[in-house]
Amino acid sequence: MDFTAIPSGAGVFVDANILIYHYALHPKLGADCNRLMYRIESGELQGLTTIHILGEMTHRLMILEAELLFGWTSKAVGRLKQRPDAVQQLMRFRTSVENVLQSRIVLLDVPPQRLLDAGQISKQFGLLSNDALTVAVMHG
Repeated sequence: MDFTAIPSGAGVFVDANILIYHYALHPKLGADCNRLMYRIESGELQGLTTIHILGEMTHRLMILEAELLFGWTSKAVGRLKQRPDAVQQLMRFRTSVENVLQSRIVLLDVPPQRLLDAGQISKQFGLLSNDALTVAVMHG
């Protein structure tokens, strides 16, 4: 990913993958995402996201953390559902959420109409619900 072409002063929608690659220190894409986050934090860019994106980020970081902490290679979601004690041991994903909420990223309000719009976008373009909601927020 090359985010250097984004002009200074631009607003950018920060999707879950950007946040996940940044906080999980993705070996291939993490550095580019870190640079984008730095540009947002320095005020060069305005970062925008929504609560549904943070929810997606939280879920995926929780799963990644569990896989690393417990050495699970598959079925982490099912294992976590069966092991509340394991969920209680996870901490890094919570810190990531706190970091985003304390960052310069603006959390956009999503009016209920966007959910209806997302349904139409999903039907028209074959997108999954979260992706369609993201498009509806960016478009609306």
